Amino acid sequence: MKPYEILLNENKLWAANKVSADPHFFKKLSELQTPEFLWIGCSDSRVPANEITGTQPGEIFVHRNIANLVINTDVNVLSVLDYAVNHLKVKHIIVCGHYGCGGIKAAITKHDFKPVLNMWLRNIKDVHRIHRKELDSIEVEEKKTNRLVELNVQEQIFNLAKTSIIQRAWRNENRPDLHGWVYGLKDGIIHPVCEMKAGTHIDELYEYDDL
Repeated sequence: MKPYEILLNENKLWAANKVSADPHFFKKLSELQTPEFLWIGCSDSRVPANEITGTQPGEIFVHRNIANLVINTDVNVLSVLDYAVNHLKVKHIIVCGHYGCGGIKAAITKHDFKPVLNMWLRNIKDVHRIHRKELDSIEVEEKKTNRLVELNVQEQIFNLAKTSIIQRAWRNENRPDLHGWVYGLKDGIIHPVCEMKAGTHIDELYEYDDL
């Protein structure tokens, strides 16, 4: 049996188990999507949002990319954000990084990863530059990388708050709250590292006054 055929068989088994536990599971799921959470996570295969949070299909709206970045020119993440905030009306947005992130490790080096990855990783290097003094004072490489993971999550929360999508929802509906988390691959535990309540004032350079 080929590897992809195993996945198809596992899918059939999973679906059968769901129906066995609740005959109306898929009918209910197909008729309604009302998640309270938008999850912006890393594409790393070891960090599946539903599994590590113990949630079911339909409870978390998910976007994933390398190193869980929120980039102001990335139409993909912004379209997900717009849909989640303005149509699904999520109450919480979680940016979840993870210790041992390959994207963070790559960005902390000076290697050439060719044009596309260089362009993407540059956003993490910018985080490194902003927090250079703190990071350069950390001598142990693993600790430095893990701290950059945390600071990267913090900066992505700030990037969310800079968007007119978030600021308009804050002004009109006092939602969503923003949460920065880091998942530990070694222990399976999620560690909250920062939070921004709806309506939080950020740097006035980024605040819109005519929403």
